[in-house]
Parts: sequence; C-alpha cells; structure tokens
Amino acid sequence: MFEPVTILCALLCGVIARSVGLPALIGYLAAGFVLYEMGSTPGPIVEQLAELGVTLLLFSIGLKLQLRKLLEKRVWASTLAHMGISVLFFTPLLVLITPLMPGVTMDFDDSLLVAFALSFSSTVFAIQVMQSRGEMSSRHASLAIGILLLQDIAAVAYIAIATGKVPEPTALLLLLLIPARPLILRVLSLTGHDELFTLSGLALAILGADLFELVGVKGDLGALILGVMLAGHPIGKELAKNLLQFKDLFLVGFFVSIGLSGWPVEELVYVAVLIGVLAPLKSPLYFWLMTRFMTRPRTALLSAAALSNYSEFGLIVIAIASKQGLIDSQWSAALSLSIAVSFLLSTGMNLQVHPFYLRHFSTLRRWRNRKLDVGLPDCSNVEVIVLGMGRIGSGAYDILHRRHGNAVLGVDDNDQKLENCRERNQRVVAADASDPLFWMSVNLGKVDQILIALTNHRENMLVGKLLRDMGYIGQITAAIRFEDEAKDLARYDIASFNVYAEAGAGLATHAELRRVSTPGY
Repeated sequence: MFEPVTILCALLCGVIARSVGLPALIGYLAAGFVLYEMGSTPGPIVEQLAELGVTLLLFSIGLKLQLRKLLEKRVWASTLAHMGISVLFFTPLLVLITPLMPGVTMDFDDSLLVAFALSFSSTVFAIQVMQSRGEMSSRHASLAIGILLLQDIAAVAYIAIATGKVPEPTALLLLLLIPARPLILRVLSLTGHDELFTLSGLALAILGADLFELVGVKGDLGALILGVMLAGHPIGKELAKNLLQFKDLFLVGFFVSIGLSGWPVEELVYVAVLIGVLAPLKSPLYFWLMTRFMTRPRTALLSAAALSNYSEFGLIVIAIASKQGLIDSQWSAALSLSIAVSFLLSTGMNLQVHPFYLRHFSTLRRWRNRKLDVGLPDCSNVEVIVLGMGRIGSGAYDILHRRHGNAVLGVDDNDQKLENCRERNQRVVAADASDPLFWMSVNLGKVDQILIALTNHRENMLVGKLLRDMGYIGQITAAIRFEDEAKDLARYDIASFNVYAEAGAGLATHAELRRVSTPGY
C-alpha cells in the first residue's frame, strides 16, 4: 500500500481518538492494526520515521537528564525491585499457561525472557502523557524518567549481549566527545535560533547515533549519551524545545509500526490480551515501592500511573531474541498487542489520576514515610498567589510585588525555577498547585486574588476547579493561549488573560510610555 494512505489512516485514527478524549497515539496504534488487516506492511517511510522517533526521543531525554537523579535510592531501588518482582510474577504465570498454547513453542527460558521484557514501562508513552499535561518539569516526571532510563539501559545491555555486539577497541575514541563538548556548544550557538539551529540538533542526534553504531555501540544509546553531554546548558534546553514537534511527528511512525506487525495465532491473542489487562497492576506495585523508598504519596501516585504499561523496548528485546532464534517469533506480534492494550488502559488511568488523588488524598497520605514530614510551607500573611513561576508568572510577580510587597507568594514545583526566583529575592515556596494538602496551609479567606500561570490548560482547569471546590470565592485569573480555553475556565468563574492577544497591547503600551517619558520628545 502507498505510504500516503498509511499517513492518512494514522491521521484519521488519531483525530477519532482525540475526539473521544484519548491521546492521539492510541489512534496511531489502531491505524497500524487497520492497515495490517488491509494487507499493508511497514514501508520505508514508516520504518524510517519510527527509527528517527526513538532516536530523537532518547536524545531529548538526555538533554533534560540529571545524572545525580539516577543515583537517588528511590530511583534505582524502585527500578530494580519492580523489575525483579515483575519477572518473579510473570515467569511462573507464563509457565502455567503454556499448555493452553499448543501452536506456540515455549519453555522456561522463553518465559523468563518474556517476563523480562514485560518488566519495562514505556518511555514513549510516559513522556507523551506528561508532556500533554505540561508536567515535564515536575518531581513525579523526574522520578518516572529516571526509572525509565535505568530500564532502557538494562534493555540496551541485553540487546548488546543477545546480538553479540561487542564494542570495538575504537569505541574508546568516543571518550574524546567529553572534551569536545565546548566545541559542540560553540558550533550550536553560531547557528542562531531558527531552522538552522533545529537542523543542527537533528544532525547531532542522527549522525551521533551512527557514529556510535560504527564502533559497535547501540546507536540509540549513543543518542542518549550525546543528549546527556549537552544537558544543563541553556542551549540544550532550547534544543529540546525545538526538536519536540519533530520527535512527536516521527514517533507516529513508531506507533503505526507496532500495529503493522500484525496478529499472533489465536491462542496467543487471548494470552496477549490477558497480559495487557494485567498491566495496571504495575501501578500499585510502583506506588508501594516508591513510598517505601522515601517518595511522597502524591509524587509516587502520579509517577506510578505514567508507568502502568508495557514498553516498546520490551518489544525490541523480543524481536531481537526471535531473530537470534531464542524465542518463537509469534511473541513479537503478541507483545505488540499486549502493549496496545496496556496503552489503552494506562490512558484511562492517567486521565483520572489527578481526580483520583483529589478524592482519596487523605487515605493516600497514610502511605507517606514519616521521615518526609518536614511540615507545610510558610504561607502566612499572603494576599496574592502566583501559581507557576516561569517567565509569565515571574513577570507577574514582579509587578504585583510593587503594590503588595511580601504579601505576594510564588508557587512552583520545579527546583531550578525556585532557585532562580530566590536569587531575585522573590518569595516562593515549593509546592504542587493541584495538591489539596498545600492549600490547607493557606488561609484562602485572606487571599484577594490568585494568578494561574501554569504551562498546560488542563492543569489550569484542574487547579481552578480545586480552588472553587475548596470554597475560594476570590478572583482567579489564568493565562491562556487560545480563545476556546477561556470558555472552559469561565465555567468556574475564572478570568482569562490571552498571552498572545495581550502581547501586542503590552508592546504598544510600553512603547507609548517610553515616548512620553523620553526627555525632549
């Protein structure tokens, strides 16, 4: 089938999924299965998009990675414990159901390998979900990504062993990339901030991955390492933002290719669906482990929900194992179906995770580690609260501070933003605006107004509704980017400030004030 038909089918299914409240990626998966039933096979464009999508995903993760986060006990201990328990659960389960699959060859080693593949969670899915909610800078996103990175490293290690791909002696030359970091950053800075800069990022990720492949190192791991090299620098942050849309576009090919891999034999279809249905069990296990390893219940819950699925890396592990003759090739198709089912269930779970926390936060708090009880933030004598201390929120804070002084309080959940605010002598606290526990520390009756400058409309809606449900009757104003968002906010009596529409008015006002105040004009 022609590639344009594949792309149009993905578009149509994506629109349908979005229209019923599901992420578009569910539609892309469905498109793959539909195309398979129509007799289509993955064409060169789809395959190249899939490869580029995964490469750019890992490169983008590396750009935002903080290596010290991986060394935190709650990250590595939760990862290893969860993978171990998952393998111990799925291995005997698969052994028990083997007699029900007469058309599939499977022994204990095969069961162990499939269980290992099922122990991973999807990096692609988790990041897509958190990006759609504007939570990539949150603590729970940082925890989830740390766990996913360790799992991905384990998958890459297995792939290297299974394929017998041993790094060549010339791989030591890759160490020269470390002192080359300043040169790479310098070259990137010379490209400006437009399409040349974006093209440079694409070239760095793709050519870098090929460079690692040449010396016997997995190319995807190479993309990750190159991203890590640039992490922590403003150029790396800007590059991650510029590559975002390209990454999302290329990942369409990846999700379509999963469905295009087809269906397994009938007996294995039932097993695959059963395995997919069991995916949500990952979430309570993650939650329990994270809270035992010094993670707050809310952070643990949101991280666990994002990880309640199976991984594309698990599919890669099984695909490579089948090529090596280590397992029946039917398991590649089976795991594709399990992943699709897990994505569907995980989507529903993530859509409801914030409301679930709001309903049950008192019960969930009982799981907190007593060592984490450091008290509530100081919110005394507050008249104005700014939620989200990015560029918009921080600018609003400065204006309000001129009138209200220290009665203005900034709130954010990102450590780097909070550090920048404190350097500017802004009064800020570390908290999540959608956490009812935080609002219990605020005397809402004395707060005149609340400004919401968060990064995502859905999060703005969530916080606004929470405040009204808690009885706040003061003025709430939220920054928006599109007019239809204003209608949603109006349902909760929340005023809107259109960032784009008001930018021109602000520019004109600024210019007029400059003209009037200029001596001799």
